[in-house]
Amino acid sequence: MTTKDNKSLVRHLVEEGFNKSNLAAIDELLADNFIDHNPLPGLPPLPPGPAGFKQLATMFRTAFPDLLYTIEDMVADGDKVVIRYSACGTNTGELVGMPPSGEQVAVTGFDMFRITNDRIVEWWHCDDYLSLLQQLGMLPHLGYRG
Repeated sequence: MTTKDNKSLVRHLVEEGFNKSNLAAIDELLADNFIDHNPLPGLPPLPPGPAGFKQLATMFRTAFPDLLYTIEDMVADGDKVVIRYSACGTNTGELVGMPPSGEQVAVTGFDMFRITNDRIVEWWHCDDYLSLLQQLGMLPHLGYRG
């Protein structure tokens, strides 16, 4: 695959897997041996492969039915694609046992994907979960003292 093909595959995952909750697309885009290198802290272990990714996507879609990811930047080199994204949504469903807050939130993050044989095989991500929890009122606001 070319870097252009790899970028298209990742864009398709964001659009279909996250923004449209198309779980069938996740099965098509992720390899059976897919690895999430940064599982979310505090969650029970998710199953390996696409099944775990689908559970994660479903968890966030349930908590934020209007969740929308926007790819702000995308860079590809060889078999890797990196995106910088922003995401926003309204918390109208339960999230990790916490009742919905009704709050609209916005977060940012970086994801890196490795692609082999037209499938995503590895995923590293750095997401601003601290900000998410603060916006939902699950943590006290940590103000800067400068």
